[in-house]
Amino acid sequence: MTRAELISHALCARKNSYSPYSNFAVGAALLSKDGRIYTGCNIENAAFTPGNCAERTAFFKAVSEGVREFSAIAVVGGPAGTDNLDLCAPCGVCRQVMMEFCDPKSFEVILAKDPEHYEVFTLEQILPMGFGPKNLVK
Repeated sequence: MTRAELISHALCARKNSYSPYSNFAVGAALLSKDGRIYTGCNIENAAFTPGNCAERTAFFKAVSEGVREFSAIAVVGGPAGTDNLDLCAPCGVCRQVMMEFCDPKSFEVILAKDPEHYEVFTLEQILPMGFGPKNLVK
């Protein structure tokens, strides 16, 4: 799976965004270590807090199907109704969910405008000194 292909999946997922309040549509495509792709879009709610980000939607979909190991996630976002996107970084809550399931040194977070224009970061770069399962005493 190339980064461009993963980004294309995220762009398709963005089309399903339900964002009537912010008018900011986000799509994500999560790549599991075994090569499966799980997509997600942001889903808003009139009460605001029950909404969910695209990245967490993809993670929760994968985890609910028993998948626990991931390689990369592509994230795209911008004003709904336009394809003129800028880089869209995951929120802090999404970064924390990534920390639960991903190796911060190797998990790639791909922030993209389109399949040809993107930047790649490790989870460790976007969540320095992150707190995860390894921080808990067992």
